Amino acid sequence: MRLKSFFADTIEEAIQRAHREMGPEAMLVNSKTAAPEARHLGAFEVVCAADKQSRSEETRFPFSRGEQQPAAPVDKLSHEVSELKQQMERLALALARSGAGMAGIASDPELSKIFATLTQAELDADMAYDVVAQVGTPATTEALRAVLGRLIRTDNELGVVASRPRTVALIGPPGSGKTTTLVKLAVRYGITARRPAQILSLDTYRIGAAEELRSYASILGIGFQIIETTVALAQALEEHRQKDLVLIDTPGLARDERDCFGDLAAFLSSCPGIDTHLVLPASMRTTDLKRAAEQYDVLAPSKLLFTRLDETETFGPILNQSVRMGKPVSFLSSGQRIPEDLEAATAEVILDLVLKQHPMGRAKYGTVAA
Repeated sequence: MRLKSFFADTIEEAIQRAHREMGPEAMLVNSKTAAPEARHLGAFEVVCAADKQSRSEETRFPFSRGEQQPAAPVDKLSHEVSELKQQMERLALALARSGAGMAGIASDPELSKIFATLTQAELDADMAYDVVAQVGTPATTEALRAVLGRLIRTDNELGVVASRPRTVALIGPPGSGKTTTLVKLAVRYGITARRPAQILSLDTYRIGAAEELRSYASILGIGFQIIETTVALAQALEEHRQKDLVLIDTPGLARDERDCFGDLAAFLSSCPGIDTHLVLPASMRTTDLKRAAEQYDVLAPSKLLFTRLDETETFGPILNQSVRMGKPVSFLSSGQRIPEDLEAATAEVILDLVLKQHPMGRAKYGTVAA
Protein backbone atom coordinates (compact mmCIF):
# COMPACT_ATOMS: atom_id res chain seq x y z
CA MET A 1 0.00 0.00 0.00
CA ARG A 2 1.39 3.40 -1.02
CA LEU A 3 0.43 6.83 0.31
CA LYS A 4 1.08 10.03 -1.59
CA SER A 5 0.16 13.69 -1.26
CA PHE A 6 -1.10 15.73 -4.22
CA PHE A 7 -1.24 19.53 -4.20
CA ALA A 8 -3.55 21.75 -6.25
CA ASP A 9 -5.58 24.92 -5.99
CA THR A 10 -8.78 22.90 -5.59
CA ILE A 11 -9.46 19.53 -3.96
CA GLU A 12 -11.17 18.30 -7.14
CA GLU A 13 -8.04 19.00 -9.20
CA ALA A 14 -5.84 17.24 -6.64
CA ILE A 15 -8.08 14.15 -6.72
CA GLN A 16 -7.96 14.12 -10.51
CA ARG A 17 -4.15 14.25 -10.40
CA ALA A 18 -4.15 11.31 -8.01
CA HIS A 19 -6.31 9.26 -10.36
CA ARG A 20 -4.11 10.08 -13.33
CA GLU A 21 -0.93 9.04 -11.56
CA MET A 22 -2.11 6.26 -9.23
CA GLY A 23 -4.99 4.92 -11.28
CA PRO A 24 -8.75 4.81 -10.73
CA GLU A 25 -8.29 2.51 -7.73
CA ALA A 26 -6.70 5.36 -5.73
CA MET A 27 -8.63 5.99 -2.53
CA LEU A 28 -8.86 9.24 -0.60
CA VAL A 29 -7.22 9.12 2.85
CA ASN A 30 -7.24 12.78 3.87
CA SER A 31 -7.61 16.30 2.51
CA LYS A 32 -6.71 19.62 4.12
CA THR A 33 -5.45 23.12 3.51
CA ALA A 34 -1.79 22.99 2.53
CA ALA A 35 0.76 23.92 5.16
CA PRO A 36 2.35 27.38 4.70
CA GLU A 37 5.67 25.93 3.58
CA ALA A 38 3.92 23.91 0.84
CA ARG A 39 1.43 26.59 -0.23
CA HIS A 40 3.48 27.30 -3.37
CA LEU A 41 2.54 23.82 -4.60
CA GLY A 42 -1.18 24.46 -4.27
CA ALA A 43 -3.81 25.66 -1.81
CA PHE A 44 -4.89 22.15 -0.81
CA GLU A 45 -3.19 18.84 -0.02
CA VAL A 46 -4.96 15.55 -0.78
CA VAL A 47 -3.51 12.25 0.48
CA CYS A 48 -4.46 9.15 -1.53
CA ALA A 49 -3.61 5.46 -1.26
CA ALA A 50 -3.09 2.80 -3.93
CA ASP A 51 -1.88 -0.80 -4.00
CA LYS A 52 0.85 -0.46 -6.64
CA GLN A 53 3.64 2.01 -7.29
CA SER A 54 3.45 3.80 -10.59
CA ARG A 55 6.38 4.00 -12.98
CA SER A 56 6.38 7.75 -12.82
CA GLU A 57 6.91 7.47 -9.08
CA GLU A 58 9.83 5.10 -9.59
CA THR A 59 11.40 7.54 -12.04
CA ARG A 60 10.92 10.50 -9.74
CA PHE A 61 12.53 8.71 -6.77
CA PRO A 62 15.35 6.60 -8.30
CA PHE A 63 16.53 5.08 -5.02
CA SER A 64 16.96 1.32 -5.15
CA ARG A 65 15.84 -0.79 -2.22
CA GLY A 66 19.47 -1.25 -1.21
CA GLU A 67 20.28 2.44 -1.19
CA GLN A 68 19.76 4.63 1.82
CA GLN A 69 17.69 7.76 1.30
CA PRO A 70 18.78 11.03 2.89
CA ALA A 71 17.61 11.27 6.49
CA ALA A 72 14.89 13.77 7.31
CA PRO A 73 15.94 16.72 9.45
CA VAL A 74 15.49 16.00 13.15
CA ASP A 75 13.23 19.00 13.70
CA LYS A 76 10.78 17.70 11.09
CA LEU A 77 10.73 14.09 12.28
CA SER A 78 8.12 14.53 14.99
CA HIS A 79 5.80 16.39 12.62
CA GLU A 80 6.17 13.76 9.91
CA VAL A 81 5.51 10.89 12.33
CA SER A 82 2.38 12.66 13.58
CA GLU A 83 1.17 13.25 10.03
CA LEU A 84 1.83 9.62 9.07
CA LYS A 85 -0.08 8.38 12.10
CA GLN A 86 -3.09 10.47 11.15
CA GLN A 87 -2.89 9.28 7.56
CA MET A 88 -2.76 5.64 8.61
CA GLU A 89 -5.75 6.08 10.90
CA ARG A 90 -7.73 7.45 7.99
CA LEU A 91 -6.36 4.76 5.70
CA ALA A 92 -7.92 2.06 7.87
CA LEU A 93 -11.28 3.68 7.24
CA ALA A 94 -10.57 4.34 3.58
CA LEU A 95 -9.75 0.68 2.90
CA ALA A 96 -13.32 -0.20 3.83
CA ARG A 97 -14.65 2.11 1.17
CA SER A 98 -14.95 1.17 -2.46
CA GLY A 99 -12.82 2.78 -5.12
CA ALA A 100 -15.99 3.20 -7.16
CA GLY A 101 -17.46 5.38 -4.39
CA MET A 102 -14.53 7.76 -4.44
CA ALA A 103 -14.57 7.83 -8.20
CA GLY A 104 -18.26 8.73 -8.02
CA ILE A 105 -17.50 11.78 -5.91
CA ALA A 106 -14.67 12.88 -8.18
CA SER A 107 -16.77 12.47 -11.32
CA ASP A 108 -19.80 14.38 -9.98
CA PRO A 109 -19.10 18.16 -9.87
CA GLU A 110 -21.78 18.83 -7.23
CA LEU A 111 -20.70 16.01 -4.91
CA SER A 112 -17.08 17.02 -5.40
CA LYS A 113 -17.97 20.61 -4.48
CA ILE A 114 -19.78 19.46 -1.33
CA PHE A 115 -16.84 17.26 -0.34
CA ALA A 116 -14.49 20.21 -0.83
CA THR A 117 -16.73 22.46 1.30
CA LEU A 118 -16.75 19.97 4.17
CA THR A 119 -13.02 19.28 4.13
CA GLN A 120 -12.21 22.99 3.85
CA ALA A 121 -14.29 23.40 7.04
CA GLU A 122 -11.92 20.80 8.54
CA LEU A 123 -14.59 18.19 9.00
CA ASP A 124 -12.93 14.79 9.49
CA ALA A 125 -12.31 13.26 6.06
CA ASP A 126 -14.08 10.01 6.90
CA MET A 127 -17.12 11.93 8.19
CA ALA A 128 -17.14 14.12 5.08
CA TYR A 129 -17.03 11.04 2.87
CA ASP A 130 -19.97 9.44 4.72
CA VAL A 131 -21.99 12.66 4.54
CA VAL A 132 -21.43 13.02 0.79
CA ALA A 133 -22.29 9.36 0.23
CA GLN A 134 -25.63 9.88 1.99
CA VAL A 135 -26.44 13.11 0.16
CA GLY A 136 -26.76 11.21 -3.11
CA THR A 137 -27.82 12.74 -6.39
CA PRO A 138 -29.04 15.21 -7.31
CA ALA A 139 -26.94 16.90 -4.63
CA THR A 140 -28.69 19.91 -3.10
CA THR A 141 -27.97 22.24 -0.20
CA GLU A 142 -31.17 21.05 1.47
CA ALA A 143 -30.08 17.41 1.23
CA LEU A 144 -26.63 18.27 2.60
CA ARG A 145 -28.09 20.15 5.57
CA ALA A 146 -30.47 17.29 6.30
CA VAL A 147 -27.70 14.68 6.35
CA LEU A 148 -25.24 16.85 8.26
CA GLY A 149 -27.96 17.92 10.68
CA ARG A 150 -28.49 14.34 11.81
CA LEU A 151 -24.97 14.35 13.23
CA ILE A 152 -25.48 17.49 15.33
CA ARG A 153 -26.53 17.33 18.97
CA THR A 154 -27.25 20.45 21.02
CA ASP A 155 -28.53 21.11 24.52
CA ASN A 156 -28.60 24.69 25.77
CA GLU A 157 -30.62 23.96 28.88
CA LEU A 158 -28.61 25.51 31.70
CA GLY A 159 -28.38 23.28 34.74
CA VAL A 160 -30.31 20.14 35.59
CA VAL A 161 -34.03 20.92 35.37
CA ALA A 162 -35.07 18.87 38.41
CA SER A 163 -32.35 20.37 40.65
CA ARG A 164 -32.48 23.50 42.77
CA PRO A 165 -30.48 25.56 42.50
CA ARG A 166 -29.51 25.01 38.91
CA THR A 167 -25.80 24.42 39.30
CA VAL A 168 -23.34 24.74 36.44
CA ALA A 169 -19.60 24.00 36.47
CA LEU A 170 -17.28 25.17 33.71
CA ILE A 171 -14.13 23.08 33.16
CA GLY A 172 -11.46 23.32 30.49
CA PRO A 173 -7.84 24.06 29.63
CA PRO A 174 -6.05 27.29 30.60
CA GLY A 175 -6.96 30.20 28.37
CA SER A 176 -10.13 28.62 27.03
CA GLY A 177 -12.28 31.52 28.24
CA LYS A 178 -14.06 29.90 31.19
CA THR A 179 -14.13 33.00 33.39
CA THR A 180 -15.51 35.38 30.75
CA THR A 181 -18.05 32.79 29.63
CA LEU A 182 -19.17 32.25 33.22
CA VAL A 183 -19.83 35.99 33.60
CA LYS A 184 -21.81 36.01 30.34
CA LEU A 185 -23.97 33.16 31.64
CA ALA A 186 -24.44 34.97 34.97
CA VAL A 187 -25.68 38.11 33.22
CA ARG A 188 -27.92 36.44 30.66
CA TYR A 189 -29.43 33.66 32.76
CA GLY A 190 -29.14 35.26 36.18
CA ILE A 191 -29.49 39.04 36.16
CA THR A 192 -31.44 39.45 32.92
CA ALA A 193 -33.76 36.57 33.86
CA ARG A 194 -34.18 38.05 37.37
CA ARG A 195 -32.82 34.93 39.02
CA PRO A 196 -30.77 35.22 42.22
CA ALA A 197 -27.30 33.94 41.28
CA GLN A 198 -24.08 33.00 43.05
CA ILE A 199 -20.56 32.54 41.69
CA LEU A 200 -18.18 30.07 43.34
CA SER A 201 -14.52 30.06 42.29
CA LEU A 202 -12.21 27.08 42.71
CA ASP A 203 -9.49 28.78 40.65
CA THR A 204 -6.84 29.50 43.24
CA TYR A 205 -4.05 28.48 40.82
CA ARG A 206 -4.05 31.40 38.41
CA ILE A 207 -2.80 34.69 39.82
CA GLY A 208 -5.58 37.27 39.89
CA ALA A 209 -8.27 34.89 38.59
CA ALA A 210 -10.43 35.07 41.72
CA GLU A 211 -10.04 38.85 41.96
CA GLU A 212 -11.12 39.24 38.33
CA LEU A 213 -14.30 37.31 39.07
CA ARG A 214 -14.82 39.19 42.34
CA SER A 215 -14.70 42.48 40.42
CA TYR A 216 -17.23 41.27 37.87
CA ALA A 217 -19.53 39.98 40.62
CA SER A 218 -19.30 43.27 42.50
CA ILE A 219 -20.19 45.29 39.40
CA LEU A 220 -23.09 42.99 38.57
CA GLY A 221 -24.35 42.71 42.14
CA ILE A 222 -23.94 38.92 42.23
CA GLY A 223 -22.74 36.92 45.22
CA PHE A 224 -19.15 35.68 45.02
CA GLN A 225 -17.15 33.22 47.10
CA ILE A 226 -13.68 31.67 46.81
CA ILE A 227 -13.59 27.92 47.47
CA GLU A 228 -10.36 26.04 48.17
CA THR A 229 -11.54 22.44 48.67
CA THR A 230 -14.35 20.19 47.51
CA VAL A 231 -15.50 19.91 51.13
CA ALA A 232 -15.90 23.69 51.22
CA LEU A 233 -17.65 23.49 47.84
CA ALA A 234 -20.24 21.06 49.21
CA GLN A 235 -20.84 23.39 52.16
CA ALA A 236 -21.20 26.41 49.87
CA LEU A 237 -23.74 24.63 47.67
CA GLU A 238 -25.77 23.81 50.74
CA GLU A 239 -25.50 27.39 51.95
CA HIS A 240 -26.79 28.78 48.63
CA ARG A 241 -29.47 26.16 47.95
CA GLN A 242 -32.14 28.90 47.91
CA LYS A 243 -30.50 30.64 44.95
CA ASP A 244 -31.83 29.98 41.45
CA LEU A 245 -28.47 29.71 39.72
CA VAL A 246 -25.01 28.75 41.00
CA LEU A 247 -22.02 28.99 38.64
CA ILE A 248 -18.75 27.24 39.50
CA ASP A 249 -15.45 28.38 37.98
CA THR A 250 -12.64 25.80 37.99
CA PRO A 251 -8.89 26.07 37.35
CA GLY A 252 -7.38 25.23 33.99
CA LEU A 253 -4.63 22.73 34.65
CA ALA A 254 -1.72 21.67 32.46
CA ARG A 255 -1.27 18.09 31.26
CA ASP A 256 1.27 17.26 33.95
CA GLU A 257 -1.16 18.47 36.65
CA ARG A 258 -3.83 15.90 35.79
CA ASP A 259 -3.48 14.26 39.22
CA CYS A 260 -5.00 17.42 40.71
CA PHE A 261 -8.32 16.49 39.11
CA GLY A 262 -8.86 13.59 41.53
CA ASP A 263 -10.87 15.33 44.25
CA LEU A 264 -12.91 17.39 41.80
CA ALA A 265 -13.67 14.34 39.63
CA ALA A 266 -14.87 12.39 42.66
CA PHE A 267 -17.00 15.33 43.80
CA LEU A 268 -18.64 15.90 40.43
CA SER A 269 -19.39 12.18 40.00
CA SER A 270 -21.17 12.21 43.37
CA CYS A 271 -23.30 15.23 42.43
CA PRO A 272 -25.46 14.39 39.38
CA GLY A 273 -27.28 17.70 39.87
CA ILE A 274 -24.24 19.64 38.63
CA ASP A 275 -24.32 20.43 34.91
CA THR A 276 -20.68 20.28 33.76
CA HIS A 277 -19.68 22.04 30.53
CA LEU A 278 -16.28 21.43 28.94
CA VAL A 279 -15.11 24.79 27.55
CA LEU A 280 -12.90 24.48 24.47
CA PRO A 281 -11.53 27.13 22.07
CA ALA A 282 -12.91 26.60 18.56
CA SER A 283 -9.65 28.10 17.28
CA MET A 284 -7.55 25.29 18.77
CA ARG A 285 -5.87 22.87 16.35
CA THR A 286 -7.79 19.62 15.88
CA THR A 287 -5.08 17.47 17.48
CA ASP A 288 -4.80 19.80 20.48
CA LEU A 289 -8.59 19.97 20.78
CA LYS A 290 -8.78 16.18 20.91
CA ARG A 291 -5.96 15.98 23.46
CA ALA A 292 -7.59 18.58 25.74
CA ALA A 293 -10.93 16.79 25.57
CA GLU A 294 -9.28 13.51 26.53
CA GLN A 295 -7.51 15.19 29.46
CA TYR A 296 -10.75 16.58 30.91
CA ASP A 297 -12.82 13.48 30.22
CA VAL A 298 -12.00 12.32 33.76
CA LEU A 299 -14.36 15.07 34.99
CA ALA A 300 -17.22 13.52 32.98
CA PRO A 301 -18.55 16.65 31.23
CA SER A 302 -22.13 16.42 30.03
CA LYS A 303 -21.90 19.15 27.39
CA LEU A 304 -19.38 21.01 25.21
CA LEU A 305 -19.15 24.80 25.09
CA PHE A 306 -16.99 26.41 22.39
CA THR A 307 -15.33 29.82 22.68
CA ARG A 308 -13.12 32.03 20.45
CA LEU A 309 -15.24 31.46 17.35
CA ASP A 310 -14.12 34.90 16.16
CA GLU A 311 -10.53 33.62 15.93
CA THR A 312 -11.11 30.97 13.26
CA GLU A 313 -12.72 30.55 9.85
CA THR A 314 -13.26 26.77 10.07
CA PHE A 315 -15.90 25.25 12.31
CA GLY A 316 -15.86 21.57 11.36
CA PRO A 317 -13.84 20.71 14.53
CA ILE A 318 -16.86 21.70 16.64
CA LEU A 319 -18.89 18.95 14.99
CA ASN A 320 -15.92 16.55 14.95
CA GLN A 321 -15.45 16.84 18.71
CA SER A 322 -19.15 16.59 19.52
CA VAL A 323 -19.51 13.42 17.45
CA ARG A 324 -16.23 11.96 18.78
CA MET A 325 -17.26 12.44 22.42
CA GLY A 326 -20.97 11.80 21.96
CA LYS A 327 -21.72 15.07 23.80
CA PRO A 328 -24.11 17.87 22.80
CA VAL A 329 -22.95 21.44 22.24
CA SER A 330 -24.49 23.94 24.67
CA PHE A 331 -23.27 27.46 23.87
CA LEU A 332 -21.01 29.30 21.43
CA SER A 333 -18.94 32.34 22.38
CA SER A 334 -17.38 34.68 19.82
CA GLY A 335 -15.77 37.59 21.65
CA GLN A 336 -15.30 39.55 24.89
CA ARG A 337 -18.54 41.53 24.96
CA ILE A 338 -20.73 40.61 27.94
CA PRO A 339 -23.22 39.06 27.39
CA GLU A 340 -23.70 39.83 23.67
CA ASP A 341 -20.98 37.48 22.41
CA LEU A 342 -22.71 34.36 23.71
CA GLU A 343 -25.15 32.34 21.63
CA ALA A 344 -27.19 29.27 22.49
CA ALA A 345 -26.09 26.41 20.24
CA THR A 346 -28.67 25.06 17.82
CA ALA A 347 -28.39 22.66 14.91
CA GLU A 348 -29.18 25.50 12.51
CA VAL A 349 -26.43 27.74 13.89
CA ILE A 350 -23.79 24.98 13.72
CA LEU A 351 -24.87 24.04 10.19
CA ASP A 352 -24.60 27.67 9.11
CA LEU A 353 -21.12 27.94 10.65
CA VAL A 354 -19.76 24.77 9.05
CA LEU A 355 -21.22 25.68 5.66
CA LYS A 356 -20.20 29.38 6.03
CA GLN A 357 -23.80 30.60 5.97
CA HIS A 358 -23.62 32.29 9.40
CA PRO A 359 -22.23 35.84 9.91
CA MET A 360 -19.68 34.46 12.40
CA GLY A 361 -18.42 32.08 9.73
CA ARG A 362 -17.81 34.75 7.11
CA ALA A 363 -14.42 36.22 6.45
CA LYS A 364 -14.93 39.56 8.23
CA TYR A 365 -15.51 37.71 11.51
CA GLY A 366 -12.85 35.09 10.93
CA THR A 367 -9.77 37.01 12.00
CA VAL A 368 -8.64 38.61 15.21
CA ALA A 369 -8.23 42.37 15.27
CA ALA A 370 -4.62 43.45 15.61
